[in-house]
Amino acid sequence: MLRMRKLAKTYRTDTVITQALAPFDLEVQQGEFVAVVGPSGSGKTTFLNITGLLEAASEGEYWLDGADVCALNDKQKSRLRNEKIGFVFQSFNLIPELNIYDNVEMPLRYRKLSSAERKARVNHALAQVGLGSRHSHFPSQLSGGQQQRVAIARALAGSPAFLLADEPTGNLDSKMADGVMSLLKEINAAGTTIIMVTHDLEQATQASRIIEVKDGSISEVKRPAQAIA
Repeated sequence: MLRMRKLAKTYRTDTVITQALAPFDLEVQQGEFVAVVGPSGSGKTTFLNITGLLEAASEGEYWLDGADVCALNDKQKSRLRNEKIGFVFQSFNLIPELNIYDNVEMPLRYRKLSSAERKARVNHALAQVGLGSRHSHFPSQLSGGQQQRVAIARALAGSPAFLLADEPTGNLDSKMADGVMSLLKEINAAGTTIIMVTHDLEQATQASRIIEVKDGSISEVKRPAQAIA
């Protein structure tokens, strides 16, 4: 589903060259739940931005769901990002002036979907995350865990090829974080591929595979004990 070959990212100024990602290879299969971990400055953010088509690699190959990402122009990348990738952010990124229904529907408006199809997708996504009865609530009326569920519903409504989750439990207490992780595992069990970037090693062990990034390179790929059992 996702394949990277000799992928690298270099930032250049007049006086400084910074190798943010050293050449590395990575494959993620359809239906996997992959956790990407590593210390601050290891290259996780750069990896996330390239994976999410928010910036381009300096060299190497990146194939996403059969598409050669490096051969696409900006407009084609934007379309691929909108149709294939669902984003879940640490800070939720909900629009406070919009109710829950409208927050989830907003990205669908850019796809030129009919009103009936948008409604069906929003209702289904909110039901998936257990918020089917909260359509008219606003973000300020929800707990942090519920707001993150709305953010996940917004991503799911687009029927993405995979979810890219950036520290999805970083702003939550342990109980709320456990609830969000349980939801992500349910979504993954239903067939959605998930790539999660996290500092939380305990949360990472709930994925089916852990990728450790250090100094811009993949230093280790391992499977948690519970995934092997």
